[in-house]
Amino acid sequence: MKKSDLLKEVVKHIDIKSFDSTSIIDAMRDMSFTSRDTANATDILNKMINEDECSIILTLAGSTSAAGCMQVYVDMVKANMIDAIVATGASIVDMDFFEALGFKHYKGSPFVDDSKLRDLYIDRIYDTYIDEEELQICDRSIKEITDSLEKRAYSSREFIREMGKYLTTHAKKKDSLVQVCYEKNVPIFCPAFTDSSAGFGLVLHQWENPDKHLSIDSVKDFLELTKIKMAAPVTGLFMIGGGVPKNFTQDTVICAEVLGKDVPMHKYAVQITVADSRDGACSSSTLKEASSWGKVDTVYEQMVYAEATSVLPIMISYAYHNSNWKARTNKEWTKMLDKK
Repeated sequence: MKKSDLLKEVVKHIDIKSFDSTSIIDAMRDMSFTSRDTANATDILNKMINEDECSIILTLAGSTSAAGCMQVYVDMVKANMIDAIVATGASIVDMDFFEALGFKHYKGSPFVDDSKLRDLYIDRIYDTYIDEEELQICDRSIKEITDSLEKRAYSSREFIREMGKYLTTHAKKKDSLVQVCYEKNVPIFCPAFTDSSAGFGLVLHQWENPDKHLSIDSVKDFLELTKIKMAAPVTGLFMIGGGVPKNFTQDTVICAEVLGKDVPMHKYAVQITVADSRDGACSSSTLKEASSWGKVDTVYEQMVYAEATSVLPIMISYAYHNSNWKARTNKEWTKMLDKK
């Protein structure tokens, strides 16, 4: 078996504009279990969109971008449904930036000889394949960006903005999330940024520049995101999975309190997850549990226990065709954060 035999069926990203899921969500309201939860979560998202003072923060963990939801997030930003993003490094670099450079994710199988994949330099995410040689080109592109910048400490948000700027002249695929957010002044934070292809490029940069080099300051990330929380009259969270992005974003309420600022809890919160809360892990903690920490209000909150690719497209298609986003203003938080 050759590499080309496995890397031939491209993962196609779903277009939520191409179908109208309104009737499906409307029907789910009168059902039970995950269906009713999904409809309620969609209604809460629409409440966030309808409240123009509300800044909506999208948190991304997991591999939904590689799995076919990449365009969903782009369309949400383009429609002013999202004002800031907190994500894993992999979602932003290994998936979105990677495809912007012209590379693809491929349909595969979990029932495969992984040692054979390793021999072929193919990486696997469940049933999705990635060409490792192309990922290493992505690593080197990050190093190219790094080497071109002033050698100082950057928040991941500042660095990802430079990635967006780079794509305006180097992208082979237009309308990536990184580039669209750069153009619309929507900040992207990756508090664990080096846990991605960016990490390899940054390490190589520091290896070659041991005395003076660029670094990523995750504390600056926390301060910048907390500044948004302090400046926004109302905040709502739309969370895909858990992980660092979820807790990092929820913690801004506590951080503001530590800074002596009295801010309200996040008014709205939706989380789509398959995590089991019984082990007490932070990533699987419910939104009601987060309320005990003073992070999330419980008036408008909904947990949806589902694998995100199965419910996210119909939720966002409903929000898109509902058209309430047309009255929203773009908060452009990047402009505030860029002020020295």
